[in-house]
Amino acid sequence: MLRIGLTGGMGAGKSTVARTLVELGAVLIDSDAIAREVVAPGTPGLAALVEAFGPDILAADGSLNRPALAAVAFADDESRGTLNAITHPLVGARTAELIGDAPADAVVVQDVPLLVENGLAPLMQLVLVVGADVETRLRRLVDQRGVDEADARARIAAQATDDQRHAVADVWLDNNGAPGIVEAQVRALWEQRLVPFEHNLRTGVRATADYRLVPADPDWAVQARRIIARLHLVCGASAVRIDHVGSTAVPGLPAKDIIDIQVTVADLGAADALAGALAAAGFPAAPAVTHDNPKPTPGDPAGTDLARWGKRLHGNADPARPANIHLRVQDSPGQRFAIDLRDWLRAEEGARTEYLAVKRAAEQAAGGSAEAAGEAYYAVKEPWFDTVYPVVTEWARARA
Repeated sequence: MLRIGLTGGMGAGKSTVARTLVELGAVLIDSDAIAREVVAPGTPGLAALVEAFGPDILAADGSLNRPALAAVAFADDESRGTLNAITHPLVGARTAELIGDAPADAVVVQDVPLLVENGLAPLMQLVLVVGADVETRLRRLVDQRGVDEADARARIAAQATDDQRHAVADVWLDNNGAPGIVEAQVRALWEQRLVPFEHNLRTGVRATADYRLVPADPDWAVQARRIIARLHLVCGASAVRIDHVGSTAVPGLPAKDIIDIQVTVADLGAADALAGALAAAGFPAAPAVTHDNPKPTPGDPAGTDLARWGKRLHGNADPARPANIHLRVQDSPGQRFAIDLRDWLRAEEGARTEYLAVKRAAEQAAGGSAEAAGEAYYAVKEPWFDTVYPVVTEWARARA
């Protein structure tokens, strides 16, 4: 199944987006609804709150008096910690239960108002943020929900900023327009990205990009950081380090629209042990790839030994964000070259100019089927990599 995080500030229109997704077939898991459910009358959660904070937090009918709870639970850090220790595990367990009950081919949308504030974005395979200008949100809160304007401003100010939300947003849904516009955006997103993403995830298909070069996109670095955050969560201690490498990691350099990420591991056994978890997280493997193309090393007869250039390759199942995830062994030639080449290109304008000319020639050579295009593309680039490998290696050694 595909897990999507849905969030947005108060008054942005998140409920409209959630309703549209449900109409299209998504399974909605509402964090606010779960938070109320686990402390409903008769639940162990409510009993635990009463034991911790006393019976004065109850309304006359025995339900939770939320303002009364807030008055005592947010009085100090210790009380807030007690509240979280009671409610967070209950919400987490109920959320996991609902996810487990969803069909294997479901698109599960987790509506989490504080997704950004609580650092939950890496848990999701895609994050949708509903955005609207502050004044638009205020009008909706005051005119449609009857919220006091001063209170609305204070509550908006206490939430994440738009910059913080943009940093985690794989998709930003602009809801400043007239009614119906954002629903149309959601329907297009469902058909063009979410349904194909779920299919790719379930069937182990990696998204691909064509071999045309596009102008450098400053957002590539932001997109890479989001992928890296997810990979850190999946790989845990098995990842020695995770880096954005390749052409999209070189500011200003035109490139194929594909993000290259290198996960450094202790050995290939660790890489193989991660294969299942990576696939489940949305990064299916390319089983045929077992090594990089060896680079000839002057003075090192064993430099082209395939065993020294072993790797594993995964991709991204998201059709709108192709990515290559290279798993290489720490201090192996391929692992070092990926980082050194990136840093060399960042530092040396002449190297960037030369590499771009090679990339243009490779782009021109690519044609026909995807497989043939790839073979033609890399047939032009690989000899250049062989040529610059000793140069890059020496450049990095001199700066170590």
